[in-house]
Amino acid sequence: MKQGYVHSIDTGGMVDGPGIRYVIFLAGCSLRCKYCHNPDTWKINRDKETSVQELITDIKKYRSYLKFSGGGVTITGGEPFVQSGFLIELLKACKEEGFHTVLDTAGHAPLHIAELALRHTDLILLDIKSIDHDTYKDLTGMPLDRALKFLGLSEELKIPVWIRFVLVPGYTDNFDDIQKLSDYLQPFTNVQKIEVLPFHKMGEYKWKDLDIPYELGDVEPPSKEVLERAKAILEIK
Repeated sequence: MKQGYVHSIDTGGMVDGPGIRYVIFLAGCSLRCKYCHNPDTWKINRDKETSVQELITDIKKYRSYLKFSGGGVTITGGEPFVQSGFLIELLKACKEEGFHTVLDTAGHAPLHIAELALRHTDLILLDIKSIDHDTYKDLTGMPLDRALKFLGLSEELKIPVWIRFVLVPGYTDNFDDIQKLSDYLQPFTNVQKIEVLPFHKMGEYKWKDLDIPYELGDVEPPSKEVLERAKAILEIK
């Protein structure tokens, strides 16, 4: 069994997929999102090395209430594909134990690697920061193309997807761009839900603790009216 770096674990997650989830936050991220609330996950070697078997042994302790709630295991980060070998083995082991698996990702993986992971994935939570290439690059430091190719692969493999879109005033609240994102997503038959999440600064203190400049200190959360309009535009027709 491969060894990997796990940043933290939440044994009662309620927002990372259906039911109650055992949520594993893997260390390491290839993106540098300006609004990231977990910058402490960016580096891969700050955390203790853990084996797949150690994790499975612990997950099995929670089998009864995970199953009763219709939940399972969610693997997130960071960006889980930074530790792709460990991720694939962990997903496979979870499926072998009968757990429902959710992969929370920005889709930043070569497609041949992504396909190996998706063979053992029941649901994808896919973060799409913006449909505008320049805005996406500005927010994350990475190109948009890989995320869109990942979405295309997920449809080919018929893996259900929940899209996550963070509404950041001054960055992703342009309604023309939101409409373009909606138009892009509507044809995908595997996209079951589009979640619009309001920008928040609950992780700002982590940036300060890590001595990383935080550019969005003056940005306030979106108004209720703007949030509701974005949700209406992105609603699956």
